[in-house]
Amino acid sequence: MDNLNYGIIGNCRSAALISKEGSIDWCCLPQFDSTSIFAKLLDEQKGGSFEIHPKGDYTIEQEYYRNTAILITRFTDGDNIFELHDFMPRHHKMHGKYMAQPEIIRYVKYVSGAPKFTVKYDPKLEYGLGATKHFVKEDFIASLTHKLKYDTLFLYTSFDKERVLGGEEISLEEDGYFLIRYNEKILMPTTDKMGLELERTKVYWLDWVAKTPDYKKFKEEIVRSAITLKMLTYDKTGAVLAAATTSLPETIGEVRNWDYRFCWIRDASMVIKVVSELGHKNSAKRYLQFIIDLMPDKDEKLQIMYGINKEKTLTEKTLDHFDGYKGSKPVRVGNAAYKQRQNDIYGILMDVIYEQLRNFSNDIENVEELWSITKGIVWIVGKHWKEPDKGIWEFRGDDKHFTFSKVLCWVALDRAIKVAQMFGKTRKLERWTALEQEIKEDIHENAWNSDINAFVQCYGSRHLDASVLLMEPYGFIHARDPKYVNTVKAIEDGLSNDGLLYRYKNEDDFGLPSSSFTICTFWFINALFKIGEEEKALEQFERLLGYSNHLGLFSEDIDFKTKRLLGNFPQAYSHLALIECAINFSKKQKDEQILESIK
Repeated sequence: MDNLNYGIIGNCRSAALISKEGSIDWCCLPQFDSTSIFAKLLDEQKGGSFEIHPKGDYTIEQEYYRNTAILITRFTDGDNIFELHDFMPRHHKMHGKYMAQPEIIRYVKYVSGAPKFTVKYDPKLEYGLGATKHFVKEDFIASLTHKLKYDTLFLYTSFDKERVLGGEEISLEEDGYFLIRYNEKILMPTTDKMGLELERTKVYWLDWVAKTPDYKKFKEEIVRSAITLKMLTYDKTGAVLAAATTSLPETIGEVRNWDYRFCWIRDASMVIKVVSELGHKNSAKRYLQFIIDLMPDKDEKLQIMYGINKEKTLTEKTLDHFDGYKGSKPVRVGNAAYKQRQNDIYGILMDVIYEQLRNFSNDIENVEELWSITKGIVWIVGKHWKEPDKGIWEFRGDDKHFTFSKVLCWVALDRAIKVAQMFGKTRKLERWTALEQEIKEDIHENAWNSDINAFVQCYGSRHLDASVLLMEPYGFIHARDPKYVNTVKAIEDGLSNDGLLYRYKNEDDFGLPSSSFTICTFWFINALFKIGEEEKALEQFERLLGYSNHLGLFSEDIDFKTKRLLGNFPQAYSHLALIECAINFSKKQKDEQILESIK
C-alpha cells in the first residue's frame, strides 16, 4: 500500500521530506512557506527530487538517530553498505543564538565493501513553473530559473560534480557529502566540516530532548512527537505551522487539498500548551511574543491564522501545472480560510496565556501587554459570542452557532477571570463572572439535545461532532458528569468507524467526509480514559499508534478502510494530541506505582 512513508528533517527555518528510499521529495527554501525546490510529492514528473540509487540489489532501512531530527537511511546488499545521514544544521552559537541556515546536508557514510550508486539531482525551482537549468562551476553545481522569477540554488559535493549531474555511477570508498544551499558559501565546505556539522546538530537535539521530562510509558512516542512539533516551529517569529506541506489530500482524488504552511492560532496555541508542559518554555515565550506583535491595536480582531512572518493576507491560488499527490487536484498555495470568523480562537489563546502565566510567571516579560490582550479578548468575546461563525472545521458554507465555539468563548472568560485574580485586578471580576455564567447557561440550554442525549455540533442540530469532546479538557464540564459521559457514548456510537473517528458525519461543502481526522481519535481516547474506561482507551491508543508510518509520524487523516495516512504531513495537531494521550497513560502508571510502593 502506498503510504506517506516519509521522514521529516528541519531546523526551525524550513523542512524537507525524505522518502523511505532516501529521495528528497519535498523542500521549500529559504523558509517553510517559500516556493519549492523539490516537489515530487505533488508531481512525479514536474516537481523535482534528489534521489540516491544504489547499483545492485540493496535492502533499504530507515530510522532517526535516537532523540534527534537526523534521519539515517541505510543501504546494504550484505557486503556493500553505506548510509545517508540527512539533516538541516541547527546548533548553538555564542550568546544563546542558533545557527540554522537554509541548507540540507546529506552526509554519505561509508560502512563496508565497495558500494556504487547513481544520483538523480533534479531541483525544480519556483514550484517548477519555469525551466530550471544546471551549470557545473568550479566549486559547485548552480541551478537557476528566470522565466517567471529569478531564483538560484547551489549544490556542493565531495563527489565528481559532472558524474553527479550526469547520473553516472559513483564508487564510494570513504565518507562524502552533498550540501544543498539557498545561498552561495563564502568558505568552502569539506567532508570533515560536514561531519562536524552533523555532530553539532546531534548535540543540539540531544540537549533539547534532555529538557523533556522522563515519562515511564510511551517515552519514545512522546519524544518523536515533541521533536516533530519543534521542527514545525519557525524560530524567527515564534509561529507554529499546522504542517510542513501543502495540498496533500484528505481523500485521494478529491478536492479537500489545502496549504498548511501557516500559523493557525488554534493549532499553534494547543501545540505551545503541550510543549510548555514538556518544559520547553523558550518556544512558549517566542509564541506569546508572536501574538503580542499581531495585536497592536486594542480593538483589532484576531484572524484565525497568519503567515509565519506575521503576514495577514494569505491569498489562495492554484498551481494548475502540478498533477497533485496521486492525481489529487487542485494544488493550492495560500489559504482563503484566513478571512473566516471563528470565535473559538479567543478562548484557545486566553487558555495559553493563562497556562504560561501559571507555569512561568516569574519568567515572563510583557505582563502588561498580556493583561491588555486579556482585557481586549474579554471585550471582543462579550461583543461577539452570540454571533454565529464558521467553527473549528472551517465550514465554507453558512455561519452557525457551533457548540465548540461557544464553549471556547466560555473558556476565554474563565481564564481571563483567573488571570485577573493572579494580577490582583478585582474591579472587573463581577462583570466578567456574570458574562461567564451567561455563556455557560446558554450552552447547557441550546447545545444539549435531549432526544439523542448528547451535546451536539451546533445549536438546534441533531448532528454529533468530535470537537465537543474537548468540553472536559477545557474544564467546562466534569468527566463524570452524566451529560459528558452520555455525549462520549453517543459519539462512540455515531462517529466511530472501526476504532477511528469522523469529525462529523453530516455533509459539508464537499460532501460526506470519507477519512478520519487523526486528532479526533486521540480526543476520543482521552475522553474514554477520563470517563473511567481506561483499559479500552489504552487498547485503542496502542492500535492507533500502529497506524503511524515507519518512523512513528502521523498526517492529518487516516483512511477508514485501508488505514493509509492522508492529508498534510506531518501534522502538528495529530502529534500534540498523541503527546496528551501518552502523558495521561504515563501519569496513570506512575500514580499506580506510587500507590503500590506505599502499600
